[in-house]
Amino acid sequence: MFERTVPTPPEPGLPGRDLPDGLLAARAAEGDEDSFAVLVQRHGRPLLALARCMLGDPQDAEEAVQDAFVSAWRRLPEYRHGAEFRTWMHRITVNRCLTMRRHRPPPLPLDAVAERAAKDAWSQPARSAEQDAATAALSRALDGLDAGQRICWILREVQGLSYKEISHVTRSSEQTVRGRLFRARRSLQEAMSPWR
Repeated sequence: MFERTVPTPPEPGLPGRDLPDGLLAARAAEGDEDSFAVLVQRHGRPLLALARCMLGDPQDAEEAVQDAFVSAWRRLPEYRHGAEFRTWMHRITVNRCLTMRRHRPPPLPLDAVAERAAKDAWSQPARSAEQDAATAALSRALDGLDAGQRICWILREVQGLSYKEISHVTRSSEQTVRGRLFRARRSLQEAMSPWR
């Protein structure tokens, strides 16, 4: 069986930078590595941000996105051009993140983790501690949501996807997406009320 390898990122001035995703995907499906490299460059950062929100760990996020692009490269001949490439990549990345979360070992208790060193001796410790606590509270609140609500909230609020795009990524109706977002926002608002 033919083994596909992921191409390297495009060089500056590489042809195809201005082409739409659909055409680049069609060319990549025919084996054009430069076209796929343009797609990787174009969509890599937003997908990495999505994976970081879902997984919390930057290294896990990079691994998830890399795995998603490898999977996309191998499955490009199956890509239906009726869906946007961006939406298709979001679906692959979300699936990879969910798989990684399911197979993740349980977190360590707080007393087992060493204290983080201050970044700067002249930093404002109170402000830094408050910001860290608020971020941790949001992270806990997101973890408290069910997977469907968490994914919908991240795709909408962090990635800026439309309801229609989210419905394609999650394979649910737009009404279901709206309901999940409503419940997620309500839960997060309650969980974050002490930080207002």
